Amino acid sequence: MSDEAVWAQVEAGLAPTAARVAAVAASKRLHLGQAGVARHAAELSAAVLGAGPLEPWLHHPDVTDVLVNGIDGVWVDRGGGVERVACEVGGAPEVRQLAVRLAGLAGRRLDDSTPYVDGLLPGGVRLHAVLPPLVAGAAHLSLRVPRRTSPRLDDLVRWGCFPADWAPVLRDLVSARVSFVVSGGTGTGKTTLMAALLAEVEPAARIVLVEDVRELSVDHPHVVRLQARPANVEGRGEVDLVTMTRQALRMRPDRLVVGEVRGAEVREMLAALNTGHDGGCSTVHANTSADVIPRFEALGVLAGLPPPAVRTQLASAVQVVAHLRRSGGRRHLAEIGVLASSPGDGLEVQPALAFAPTTGAAQGPGWTRLASLLGRPGAAPPGGSS
Repeated sequence: MSDEAVWAQVEAGLAPTAARVAAVAASKRLHLGQAGVARHAAELSAAVLGAGPLEPWLHHPDVTDVLVNGIDGVWVDRGGGVERVACEVGGAPEVRQLAVRLAGLAGRRLDDSTPYVDGLLPGGVRLHAVLPPLVAGAAHLSLRVPRRTSPRLDDLVRWGCFPADWAPVLRDLVSARVSFVVSGGTGTGKTTLMAALLAEVEPAARIVLVEDVRELSVDHPHVVRLQARPANVEGRGEVDLVTMTRQALRMRPDRLVVGEVRGAEVREMLAALNTGHDGGCSTVHANTSADVIPRFEALGVLAGLPPPAVRTQLASAVQVVAHLRRSGGRRHLAEIGVLASSPGDGLEVQPALAFAPTTGAAQGPGWTRLASLLGRPGAAPPGGSS
């Protein structure tokens, strides 16, 4: 037997394990000898239990994303935007084999009947893979690499994410139990900022965290993690975020956290934050802070809530929006805004603090309200900006 034997096991629905790899290598003992078996086992382990040619990039300290566009190349993000790198993954059969193998490691099945998969690899790497004909040419893979350490607010200051004098504002945001949303586009650092803020939660608090796929790494002594489960190949067994959010509410959370709100779970999240679960938070995809409210309205439609009802609940459930942006390949906290009433029955995000690496920080019209929410009425804005 050789590595084709391991591949046959994967096709049969058996996820590769160290024991199975060792058994395949041991079967060659008569031909390879003891030393040869050890070498063969190491080679098989790297090829079957790891990510093959992608493995070095997954362990690179600066890489946050690894993207394989079929046979057209490999791209990585090292914090300065996506860039193509020299990495040979082979032809279409090899890329498909890699995608199917990684899906097996994530406990998922990827084949012509289930041509896409979203899962979590050992070590916390998030995998998304799609097979042709849903994509052209060959399988495409997207790998989101978790940070090895959970950054704190002071780390984000050093990285230039926001000015140093904003850190006390963000700490007060957490200690005052203000409910907030972290918004931004893909790859702007929403998860990183959320983790840093949750690390500031008082140690005695119980954080119950609900995620579709585990991404948040929180440096806190009492975190309970709930993760949704997709349906199996027979279409059964799905446990969605709506259900998991309901379960979280029964687990006595001091802080309810929905890792990313992107569907009907918005109803449960807003209801929870309106019934005494203050200090909760979530992330949401939005291009600007002003887009957060329309985004919630659109998600509310998926939950059967009309836009006026969403606005009413959102106005009393969430007080602050922290919006992240990426400019010049650099991630930064572009704005801290507060939710405020607008003419008629409207709702808007009113900027309180704004920041851009090229122009610096500035105060917005929402600062007075933000200072009041933080228990600092009449306080001057950070840096005395105006």
